[in-house]
Amino acid sequence: EHGVHFLQIWIIPDRRGGAPEYGQLTMEPGSLRGKLRLMVTGAEAADALRIHQDVRLHAGRFDGAESATLPLAPGRIGYVHMARGSLEVNGQALAAGDALMLEGEPEVRIAGGAQAEVLVFDLPA
Repeated sequence: EHGVHFLQIWIIPDRRGGAPEYGQLTMEPGSLRGKLRLMVTGAEAADALRIHQDVRLHAGRFDGAESATLPLAPGRIGYVHMARGSLEVNGQALAAGDALMLEGEPEVRIAGGAQAEVLVFDLPA
């Protein structure tokens, strides 16, 4: 299946009244394979889009034995959204359309993917 899959996500900016900004990120085909790649951040980053909020958004594709870990600083929340396929996050089975919020966890652990495409948000508490 090679159709287009849209997922709309709204994040409230850290300040009001700013002008709208748009950006585009070009990725190599294998750049998400077996890892969580930073896509959007509130800090300066060379290979990610900038957002006006203390948020980091990672994306990844996982299949078979591929796995990844994303540390969460104390007081941060991990929010995982499954776009496609299935996988395990911190031991919880997730399928397409599922989401999981992780509070008080030191990390997000991704494993056991089956054609999985996942978004992982690192959010302020």
